[in-house]
Amino acid sequence: MALSDTAIRNAKPQTKQYKLFDGGGLFLIVRPTGAKLWRLKYRFGGKELQLSIGTYPETTLKEARERREDARRTMDAGADPSVERKKVAAAAVLAAGSTFSVIAEE
Repeated sequence: MALSDTAIRNAKPQTKQYKLFDGGGLFLIVRPTGAKLWRLKYRFGGKELQLSIGTYPETTLKEARERREDARRTMDAGADPSVERKKVAAAAVLAAGSTFSVIAEE
């Protein structure tokens, strides 16, 4: 059964963290502190992996589902979504020019 925004808002923290499943590998972790975290469980290269999607309410249910579909498209293209995310982050650091070598050359 798919999650609804109302069910997410009404999810109360318990003594142990628990998961609310949306489908397609997407789920929401509700921590005892009250934090709500989106995660995507997927298999790539014969291994079961998890990808962090974001926190609720900063990342809405609709956005989490869109990011799940983006990750699925990345896997369909033959790439691991977490590796692709790391490549994008590394490229952003290089583009910002905040590496030690760039600063040292200045």
